[in-house]
Amino acid sequence: MQKLISFFKLIANASLISFFMLFIIFANKKYIPYELFLQETLPFFQTNFAAEIFSQNIIKNDSQTKKVFNNNEDIQKESLPNTTANSEKKIDFEKESSASEIIDENNIEYDYSKTAFNTNIDDLDKLQDITYLKSKFYVCDSKTDITSEDFNVNKFLTTDTTIDNSLNEPKILIFHTHSTEMFKDSNENDMYEGVVGLGKKLAQILNDKYNIKTLHHTKRYDIINGKPDKRGAYERMEPEVSKIIKDNPSLEVAIDIHRDGVADSVHLVENINGKQTAKIMFVNGLCKILKDNVLTNINNLPNPYLDTNLALSFKMQMQSYKLYPNLTRKIYINAYRYSLNMLAKSLLIEVGAQTNTKQEALNAMEPLADILASVILK
Repeated sequence: MQKLISFFKLIANASLISFFMLFIIFANKKYIPYELFLQETLPFFQTNFAAEIFSQNIIKNDSQTKKVFNNNEDIQKESLPNTTANSEKKIDFEKESSASEIIDENNIEYDYSKTAFNTNIDDLDKLQDITYLKSKFYVCDSKTDITSEDFNVNKFLTTDTTIDNSLNEPKILIFHTHSTEMFKDSNENDMYEGVVGLGKKLAQILNDKYNIKTLHHTKRYDIINGKPDKRGAYERMEPEVSKIIKDNPSLEVAIDIHRDGVADSVHLVENINGKQTAKIMFVNGLCKILKDNVLTNINNLPNPYLDTNLALSFKMQMQSYKLYPNLTRKIYINAYRYSLNMLAKSLLIEVGAQTNTKQEALNAMEPLADILASVILK
């Protein structure tokens, strides 16, 4: 009996020590890799409960925890350890950051009521001014920066973004790194009521209306053991999407469709041709990060197609301003490469947010297809 009592005392003491460590970890995340500890000790860590905890706590400044709204919901890799290595091993940020995609609304200036480009878009002199371009055309995450070296409007406009559509071969590939992204009235048990349904609709329009043979890849990369888990989705997606591209050498355009995450009070909608239509946003990753205020290449995230990526999204934005004023938000620029490194003409597109209805999002596919066709068809 005495041994049994001693055993229970040992268990109780171990539990108290574990929860004390957990408290210290949450309060002072610099001591040990707290995610590794949680993965080893808490069976619910891979669930949505854990994701919700971390989405509310991962970004801090000196005075307050900043509210986060995501375009891809992944946890910042500065905080993620290499779980296959010793827990004290220093994280290689360059290796880990390909799936780190968080927009911090406190670090960017964005006015949802003024999303249109309120000047003459044919005024190239203004567009060549990097300060003006940065303030009016793009929204840039604080982890990176827009420079005249990468954002040369004359270079963008002279870049060939057209496709050869003369043969009946696949030209566009649509896929979804984050297939679980849904809308406010979506049935979460039906993936076609989220972004996957948008891809299906866009592919149908491109095939039927514009005669551009389009493939729609619906494999899910943000589901692990039957549960949503976006961490590592880009790494899981890339080998398989790259194989599709290799097996279909006629493909020229890759489109990764997502939906944004915003504050509950934000409704990204515009009346387009009499329909309530979710706003869209083009996203680019520079593969460059600010270190000590110096823009530095992320060497382990190369993108040989960066120049064409930037030119394509710029032309898409220009055409959207001409054809459908107020449909698009500013182009979002972050440090990472997302899914834009597999084909030169690659797009990552955010369609609305969790506050939009699925019909509002679907309504955006017709104008999006129109804009795309006007840019890539000769």
